[in-house]
Amino acid sequence: MPQNLLGAVLTFVYFRYVDPSTEGIGSRPGWFEIAYSVVAFAALAGVGYWLGRRWTRRLQQSGGGAADLETRRRALLVPFLLGGITFLGWALAGVIWGVLLLWLLGGLSWPLALRTIFGTTVVAGTVASLYAFLSAERRWRHILPEFFPEGGLVGVRGVPRLRVRSRLLIVFLLISVVPVSVLGVVSYTRARALVGAGPEAAGSLVSDVLVLIGFVMVVGMAAAVGLAISVSRSVAEPLGALAGAMAQVEEGRLETRCPVVSNDEIGEVTEGFNRMVHGLQERERVTEIFGKYVSHEVRDEILAGRVALEGQQLEVTILFCDLRDFTPWVEATDPREVVRDLNGYFGEMEAAIRGQHGLVLQYIGDEIEAVFGAPVAHADHAEQAVRAAMDMRARLAAWNRDREHAGKAPLRHGIGVHTGVVLAGSIGSRERLSYALVGDAVNLASRIQGLTKELGGDILVSGTTHARLGGRIPLVRAAAAHVKGRTAEVEVYRLA
Repeated sequence: MPQNLLGAVLTFVYFRYVDPSTEGIGSRPGWFEIAYSVVAFAALAGVGYWLGRRWTRRLQQSGGGAADLETRRRALLVPFLLGGITFLGWALAGVIWGVLLLWLLGGLSWPLALRTIFGTTVVAGTVASLYAFLSAERRWRHILPEFFPEGGLVGVRGVPRLRVRSRLLIVFLLISVVPVSVLGVVSYTRARALVGAGPEAAGSLVSDVLVLIGFVMVVGMAAAVGLAISVSRSVAEPLGALAGAMAQVEEGRLETRCPVVSNDEIGEVTEGFNRMVHGLQERERVTEIFGKYVSHEVRDEILAGRVALEGQQLEVTILFCDLRDFTPWVEATDPREVVRDLNGYFGEMEAAIRGQHGLVLQYIGDEIEAVFGAPVAHADHAEQAVRAAMDMRARLAAWNRDREHAGKAPLRHGIGVHTGVVLAGSIGSRERLSYALVGDAVNLASRIQGLTKELGGDILVSGTTHARLGGRIPLVRAAAAHVKGRTAEVEVYRLA
C-alpha cells in the first residue's frame, strides 16, 4: 500500500504540474468519471488481491518446514510476484484511464493517450513497482528461511536470479532515466505552449519551467535517495548478518548458521559459509571422538601433523593389564551387568593411563594394552608407565569399595610393564588402520603380566624399566623367571 500510494502521489503531481494537458476533458470530473474511477480502482485492487492470494495459498498451506520443490520455488518468487502485480496494476491503469476513459468521454487521441500511459505506467508504475519489490523482498527475508531450513536457494530452478550488479544497474537506470524523461516532457509541453504566446505568457511559461525543473530535481533526488537506501539495505543487511555469524564462529560457536535469504551472490556466499561451518562442526565432532581413543595431547599432535604414523623404531614402555578370574565371573554374572562393569573398570583404568600421557592401544577381552612414549615421545616414559600402574591399583581399590557396598565381589588384576624398542605405526588394510606396536618388547611385556600369577603381586616391572627409572620409584627385586619364547631368565621387580 505505501508503494502504490507513492505512485498515486507521483501521478497526481505529474498530471497536475508536469503535463497538465492530459487531465482530460473539463477541469472538474463529472459523476461518470468518478463512478468509473471507483469501479476501475476496485477492479484493479480485486484482481491484484486475487492474484496474490492464489499464488500464496500454497505457501500458507505448506507451513514452511515440509515444503516441496514447487512450494519453495513459489516462496522465492514472492517479491517478483508482488512487484509484477504492482506493475501490472499500473500498466492496466494507464490503459483504463489513458485510453478507455478518453474513448468513453469522446476525447480519445493517441498522442494524448500515449502521454497519459507514460505518466501513469512509466513514471509512477516503475517507481512504485521497484519500491514494492524491494519492500516485499526485505520483509519476506524474515519468512523465507522457514521454507529453506537447510539452505539450497541457489539450486532452485525456474526462479530469476537478480544479482547484486543487476540490482544496482536497474536502480541506477531508473533514477537517471525517469527524471530525464520527465524533464523532456516538461520541455516539450512548455515549448509547444510558447508557440504563439504573447510576451507576458511567454515570461510566465519560462518561470514555470524553472520552477518545474527545480521541483523535478528535488523529487528526483528524494526518489533516488529512497531507492538507493532500499537497494543498499537489500545488500547490506544479509552481509551484516553474515558478518555477525562469522564473529560467532570465531568465538567457537560452531552451531551458528546464517539464514540464506536470496539466490544471488550473497546467497551463494551464505550457503558456502553454512557448509563450511557444518564441515568445521563435523571436524570438531570427529576430533572429540578421536579424543576418546587417544589422549588430548596425542590427538592434537597427530592432527597437527607432528607425529609420524607411517612406521618408525622407538624406545617405549609397554603396559599390559589383565583381570583375574574373569571367566568364572562372566559365567556367574548377567551379561548386561558384565558389560556395564567392564565399561566402568576400563574407564577407570584408561583415566589412569591418560593421566600419565599414555595411549590405550586396544582392549582384548578383559586385557588392556597401553604404550608410553609413542606416538608422542616422552623422555620419562618408563616412570610414566609405572606411575600409571600405581594409579590403576589405587583406582581399582576405590572401585572395589563401591562394588562391595553394592554387594558385588571385588575384582583383581595383574599389570606387567616393560621398556624396549618396537616398530610403531599405522597397521591394517586400506579400509581400516590402527596404531600398533610390533616387536619382541610387546611380547615380553605381555609375558611379564602373566608372571604376576606365578610370582605374586599385582604389578611387575622388567629389569630394563627398572634401569630407566634410576631409583625414582622404589621396587623390590623378584626371583628371575623363565617366560615363553625366551631361553634366558627374565629379571623382574615387584612394586611394593
